[in-house]
Amino acid sequence: MSDRTCDVAVVGGGLVGTALAYELVTTGADVVLVDGRHPGRASDAGAGILSPETTWKPDDGWFSFGRAAAGHYRSLVARLAADGAPETGFAECGLLLVALDPDVDDWFATCADLALGRSPDTVTEVTPDDARVLFPPLGPVRRVLHNPVAARVDGRQMTAALLHGAERRGLRRWEANVGGLRAGHGRVVAIDSDAGELSCGAVVLAGGAWAPVLGRQLEVPIPVRPVKGQIVHMQLPVADDGAAVDSAGWPIVEPVFNHYLVAWPGGRVACGGTFEDAGFDTRPTIAGLEQLLRACLSIAPGLAEASVVDVRVGLRPVSADDLPVLGPVPGWDNVHLATGHGTDGLLLGPYSAALVARCIQGEPVPDELLAFSVSRFGA
Repeated sequence: MSDRTCDVAVVGGGLVGTALAYELVTTGADVVLVDGRHPGRASDAGAGILSPETTWKPDDGWFSFGRAAAGHYRSLVARLAADGAPETGFAECGLLLVALDPDVDDWFATCADLALGRSPDTVTEVTPDDARVLFPPLGPVRRVLHNPVAARVDGRQMTAALLHGAERRGLRRWEANVGGLRAGHGRVVAIDSDAGELSCGAVVLAGGAWAPVLGRQLEVPIPVRPVKGQIVHMQLPVADDGAAVDSAGWPIVEPVFNHYLVAWPGGRVACGGTFEDAGFDTRPTIAGLEQLLRACLSIAPGLAEASVVDVRVGLRPVSADDLPVLGPVPGWDNVHLATGHGTDGLLLGPYSAALVARCIQGEPVPDELLAFSVSRFGA
């Protein structure tokens, strides 16, 4: 096959696009991943909280999808390890859902009823003292739910591991910006980029917040907008003997109506993330940092001596109804979408990619995808 021809062109090299490319090449498809490496890609900033058991979303369909997505991670990480991929940052660390203030008591009670009803064999309520044993820097809290099977994943590391596995199986990668799609008679036959034209048998728009630009060329409105999120990474000081803080087993802390804390090995803790309607602005700001640090100290005053080591900014692709936009595009024989995951991209992204890959391979659209079709917006 020519180096300017492929079975599938995947536009967008974040977590979702790279996971799609990985799934496709493992079936023997010839795939080109075209990525402009836009600053602010959401998966480069995400801390990766995988805890569908404690979601506040009442939709049972979303909950089932989230549980399946969390299960998919376990098998995917094992597959990547077998491929010799580098560390993904995935670890089962548990999660504490906490109520800090009296004004969130009613909302916490609703979340607790939902979580305990859905996952009675997994999620339990623990005492504030028990919570501080699990996460020593934690301050005063009113109520706590513990989900021991929750996991964390580093978006950058996971994407790099998927790329490694895909390239090992023959993925080709173009670092290029896509300027247009060549289409006719209900099919896209090629993409135009600043690296040249690429003919393709199928195309997937997995460009996150940038996907609507190409959708407009196909007269398919994709109601996805960027929502800016800033995340601050902190480092706890080493002990007098030079040993780093043993934080590898600390659980995620997720307060109701507040920012979250995710601990990593070696005393690193991330606090995120802001929600800003700022278009494609990817600047870290003093206002965003102040908001995060103030929240961090209110949740975990024991982190006061930590130093700020990094501020990451990601543009979450948020759809009009806060649900992903996935699957075949009506009216086009060979165009597929994989975007709009919002705050749940690191949880739902790899599983979404696996399902969309099945559609591209000619299988019937999985039932799980039907609720996420772009047709729900009248496209």
